[in-house]
Amino acid sequence: MMLLLNVVYIVVGIALVLWGADRLTEGASSLARGMRVPEIVIGLTIVAAGTSAPELFVSLMSALKGTPDMAVGNVIGSNIFNTLLIVGCSAAIAPMAIQPTTVKKDIPFAVGASMLLFMLCFDDMDSPHLWGNEISRSDGIVLLIAFLGFMFYTFQMARRDGLLPKNEEELGVTPVKEPRDFTGLWKHLSFIVIGLACLIIGGNFFVDAATYIAHRYGVRQSVIGLTIVAGGTSLPELATSVVAAYKGRSAIAIGNVIGSNVMNIVLVLGLTSVIHPLRIMGITIVDLTMMLVSAGFLWLFAFTKYFVSRREGFLLIGFFACYMAWLLYLL
Repeated sequence: MMLLLNVVYIVVGIALVLWGADRLTEGASSLARGMRVPEIVIGLTIVAAGTSAPELFVSLMSALKGTPDMAVGNVIGSNIFNTLLIVGCSAAIAPMAIQPTTVKKDIPFAVGASMLLFMLCFDDMDSPHLWGNEISRSDGIVLLIAFLGFMFYTFQMARRDGLLPKNEEELGVTPVKEPRDFTGLWKHLSFIVIGLACLIIGGNFFVDAATYIAHRYGVRQSVIGLTIVAGGTSLPELATSVVAAYKGRSAIAIGNVIGSNVMNIVLVLGLTSVIHPLRIMGITIVDLTMMLVSAGFLWLFAFTKYFVSRREGFLLIGFFACYMAWLLYLL
């Protein structure tokens, strides 16, 4: 009976986290539009952060509740889930054309973020084992600096490509100060507050239930984080990318995955470890290697012909199935 109840808590937690992230993003975006903030700025900041909000709040709750392996596993598992399963399913539905700039600049940034996390997980150890190592506050600061660098780079590329306005004339704003449109201000603010509340409550439900199952049935917290938690928090990326690929908008599908992977490492783990250092107990070198190798495979497949074919999509799905089988074997 308790198992069933905790499964229900997990489902309710996922639902609250996803709905809360949607409300938070919608409220913040509407408020920003009312203040005449350009759409591209909203997309690069509010929406990008909104899609990473589930990982952020679940990881933060996990760390604060004394289950750091679940927090780290959530991020590593989400990135593996994004790269192998989401890109794999998207490419299997419709082959994905990749822009040269994405292959040459964006994907390498995601690979670099994965390598940075790999190195930070070993920075206090002389052995190849991760047991007892810590993603410290100083490591978190390094990750947050990388996040700021990523945002600066993204804005610079957007400005160079003419997507960001450089002055008031390009914004269509006259030098005379015009009143901002605060119509529905309280509605937008209420969405933000409700969204944050649902993220916190849903994150609590999710982490408590997952922790109970891990303790009750002897499943390592890291495995729960790498599977159930990671899969649950990656649902927005899965839905967005698969629908985008089905509609032939592969740039959105691949951009969603790359942006989410970078944000998960540099923002989610960076902010979480600054608030509460994360001691690694159950995450293994296999998990970190799979995260890095999956990003490398995506880069390789995209680099060959600026294209991820259906065959390559099924290969990515196969790699994901093998990794899941490995985790089940460890149970």
